[in-house]
Amino acid sequence: MIARRLRASLRGWGGVGAMAVACATALVLALLLPDSARGDGGTGVGGQGLVRGTQARATRCTDPQNLSPAPSDADGTTIEAIKNRKDRRLIVGVDQNSYHWGYRDPNNPEAGSDLEGFDIDLVHAIAKDILGDENAVQFRAVPTSQRIPAIQSGKVDMVVRTMTITCDRLKQVAFSAPYFKTGQQVLAPAKSGITGYDKTLAKKRICSAKTSTAYDRLTADRKTGRLVSSADIAPPVPNQLDCLVRLQLGEADAVVTDGALAASQAAQDPTVELKGHTFTTEYYGVAMKQGSEDLVRRVNRILADYRKDGWQQSYDKWLAPTLGANDPSENPPVAQYK
Repeated sequence: MIARRLRASLRGWGGVGAMAVACATALVLALLLPDSARGDGGTGVGGQGLVRGTQARATRCTDPQNLSPAPSDADGTTIEAIKNRKDRRLIVGVDQNSYHWGYRDPNNPEAGSDLEGFDIDLVHAIAKDILGDENAVQFRAVPTSQRIPAIQSGKVDMVVRTMTITCDRLKQVAFSAPYFKTGQQVLAPAKSGITGYDKTLAKKRICSAKTSTAYDRLTADRKTGRLVSSADIAPPVPNQLDCLVRLQLGEADAVVTDGALAASQAAQDPTVELKGHTFTTEYYGVAMKQGSEDLVRRVNRILADYRKDGWQQSYDKWLAPTLGANDPSENPPVAQYK
C-alpha cells in the first residue's frame, strides 16, 4: 500500500518532496532486511567449507581492480547453496532510487513496480546464468552505508550498486573484475560560481555519503592540501541520493560523487549540473562475501560474456543519454585477474 501511494505521488524526479520520500523508503527497506537470508552454511551464502582469503591482502594491493580470481563455470559450495534454496532466487542488494542505475520509474506505467536501470540489467544477466531465469531475483534496497554490512551478514548474496573496488574494501568483501569505469566529480547548482574540484569550493558546504569513496577522498585531500582548506566537508549522509535532496533544499552547496551518478542526478533536476571533469579514476565491481570464490569466479565468467553481448546495449539505453558522446565510461573496462 505504501509503495502504491509512493508511486502515485511521484510525478518526476526533480521534486524535493518526492526525492526525500524515496530516500526514506529505501532506508526503511534496508533496515527491514529479514534474517531468513542470513548465511548458515546450508541455504545461504558464506557456508562452511569455502575457500578463505580469495582476495589479495591489503599490503599487496596497488591495483585493486586487478585482484579478482580468473573466471570459471564450476559450481561450488556457495552456488550450490543458492540453487538448493526453497525459494530458488538470487538475493541481491541494489539501489532503488538512482536514476538510470536502479530505480522505479513513476512515469513508465509499463514498468509497474519493477526496478530498472544499468545495474539491474546486470543482475538479470547474472540470475539467468546461475539459475536459468533472469527474473529469479529477490532485490533488497541497501543504502550506501549498508552495502558491506549486508554482504558480511549474509543478508544478500551480492551487491550490484555502483560500488567502487578499493583496497580498503577488499579487506572486508570480495569483488568481481570491474564492469564500469568512472571517477569523482562535483555536482552543484547551475547558477553557482563553482567550476569544479578547485578553489571555487572555498567556504562551500560539500555533501557526500557515509563510507563512500567520495567522502574518503575529501578527507584525504583536506589533509594533503589538494582540497581548499576553507571548504566545509559536511557530515556524511547514509545514502548518496540524500545529497541531491540537501542540494535542492539549500542545505549543501555542492555534492561530490561518482561522475556517472552525478550525470544521472543532473538529468533528474535541470537546476543542477556537473562542474569540471572527473578528478579520480575508479571502477565498479560486483561485491560478494569473502570466501565465496566459486561465486566470484562465476560472476567474472558472466561478465566476460556480458561485456561482449549486453553491456553496450544497456549502456546505450540507460547512460549514454546523460553522459553524452566520448565519455570515458562509454566502453566496458578490460578485465585483468590476479
